Amino acid sequence: MTVALAIVLGLAAGVLSGMFGVGGGILFVPTLSLVVGLSHLEAQATSLAAIIPVAAVGAWRQNEYGYVRWRASLTIGFASALGVAGGAALADNLSDETLRRLFACLLVVVAARLAWSVRH
Repeated sequence: MTVALAIVLGLAAGVLSGMFGVGGGILFVPTLSLVVGLSHLEAQATSLAAIIPVAAVGAWRQNEYGYVRWRASLTIGFASALGVAGGAALADNLSDETLRRLFACLLVVVAARLAWSVRH
């Protein structure tokens, strides 16, 4: 069942990523944590590893349409890599419960921002 769930999750995240440009972490982390039973830190790490091929294929496809701005993407990618290293070090020092609560806060902020943008 875990493999089937991972396949469904991967397909759903891929479709959403391709359609809207969102990372699959919004789906991966809660599902891997709550349904599959991974700790929040394991779910985050697994989500980060799983997004590599998704991002590569998405960038490749969008580049064919001429939408990728490589200078900006490389700058953002480099800065993000530094941020990930710092975030991973911080996550290692937080409890699983604290990580879950922080991620829940992030989801609430993202949902509120989306609702606000649709309204205006």
